[in-house]
Amino acid sequence: MENIVYFDLETQKTFDDVGGRDHLDKLRMSVGVTFNSADNAFHRYTEDSVAELIAELKSASLIVGFNQLHFDFPVLRAYTQENLAGLPTVDMLDHLHRRLGFRVALDNLATATLGASKSADGLQAVRWWQQGDMENLFAYCEKDVEVTKRLFEFGRQNHHVLFRDRRYKVQRVTVSW
Repeated sequence: MENIVYFDLETQKTFDDVGGRDHLDKLRMSVGVTFNSADNAFHRYTEDSVAELIAELKSASLIVGFNQLHFDFPVLRAYTQENLAGLPTVDMLDHLHRRLGFRVALDNLATATLGASKSADGLQAVRWWQQGDMENLFAYCEKDVEVTKRLFEFGRQNHHVLFRDRRYKVQRVTVSW
């Protein structure tokens, strides 16, 4: 049976705090959330339990996320020597970027495909971290994982997802994940 781990993390700092996008390993993880198909449950991690998060990722037959190859995994490099990008992974943003030639936001895809939207954004997540509001931070990250899971399942079942272009017209893009 396929053990799919859907994954997202939030950071303690912003790009401005660390000198730009070239320093992802300095952003530090605030929280990470997975949904594991093996036990059909969400799992919450903090920086103190990042080793357990990495172990769960390594145990997956497939890791699914949105921008984990160019964001989440580089953030985790501060905590491990493991080549996480070498694990079996579907990065939906990377997949769509290669198909379309441009990036599409998770919220755009979720709204057009599922009629669902994200509850906040990454900057708000950093503010929650700074305020010590762990419950809102975890809830936001968990919602992103849930949206990612639903979008992946929709694409896998229907072989496409939807997004709104710059003129707000709904477009269909074929996916093979």
